[in-house]
Amino acid sequence: MTYSIARFVLCLCVCALLAVPSPAAAQETFNVRFSWKLKGEYAPFFLAQERGLFGKEGLSVRVGEGAGSEAALGALLQGQEDVVIIPGVYALNAISKGMPVKIVALYQPKAPLSIISHPEKPIATPQDLEGKSLVGTVGDTTTDNLKTFCAMNKIDCTKIKLIMMNVQARLPQFMSRQVDALSTYWNIDVPQLEFTTKQKFIILDVAKYGLIQPGLSVVATNDGIGRNPERLRRFLRGLSAAFDATQKDAPAATQALRNAWTAGPPAQVVEAQVTLSNRTFVGTPDKPTGWVPQDVILAALTLLKESGQVSDPKPLDMYFTNSLIGN
Repeated sequence: MTYSIARFVLCLCVCALLAVPSPAAAQETFNVRFSWKLKGEYAPFFLAQERGLFGKEGLSVRVGEGAGSEAALGALLQGQEDVVIIPGVYALNAISKGMPVKIVALYQPKAPLSIISHPEKPIATPQDLEGKSLVGTVGDTTTDNLKTFCAMNKIDCTKIKLIMMNVQARLPQFMSRQVDALSTYWNIDVPQLEFTTKQKFIILDVAKYGLIQPGLSVVATNDGIGRNPERLRRFLRGLSAAFDATQKDAPAATQALRNAWTAGPPAQVVEAQVTLSNRTFVGTPDKPTGWVPQDVILAALTLLKESGQVSDPKPLDMYFTNSLIGN
């Protein structure tokens, strides 16, 4: 090979190398905000990071804890976040009030809402609520829909003593037997509570008795969906793969979460939260993971209207889109 040919080949090789961006340079920052502090149902996000599932989509995903759905949605509208992870029912309420956002993925079609009680005064069915006291707080999904729940199950709500308290006061009142029942999440709060108290509680899964509201969902602004749908599509592709991986390997997802949650609860609590949360991540048959079922949204809006939380529901296509899922 002559010098000039060799030099030409070398130049081609150098140009080819320069044309291929490094993995670090290809990563685009993507900001995600949870509605609450770290918990087991967030494990797929951390498994995605450990296994490079976001990286494969060219994204460097930053996740942050939250202080409630309202605060998360506010940060989203201010452009501080690309998406927020909140219970779908809160998104439906916000959209009904005119907030320009949509649910772009739903991983928990039925939020794991429950009412727990002590074994000596068990509340195993809705009928058992009559004659009991239930502690709730403002914005609590179960107590907000209590009258509707009573009507569904043909029980007399006037025979239930509903006591409203702030969040911090609820648990001490329940544990000291000042109230009979507490509304909570069976996949997150119950494992922690049972580990701490060394007690077992009676769990009434309200979804089994008709109180079905969408849980963990991904919410984006209408502007973000219209401006850069491909970027959102890449994020959801990585996230849905992570939810599938979490179903297949809960121990790995647990460890991924614990690696990030250094001040979290003991390993067995986190593992219980992840395992129980996996039961709530139910997909739609023949649809991609994260698909938003129209019937779930319609049923949830019907409940919200019946409970008086939403007066005039908007057209369904204003609440969600499946255009970013599965492509």
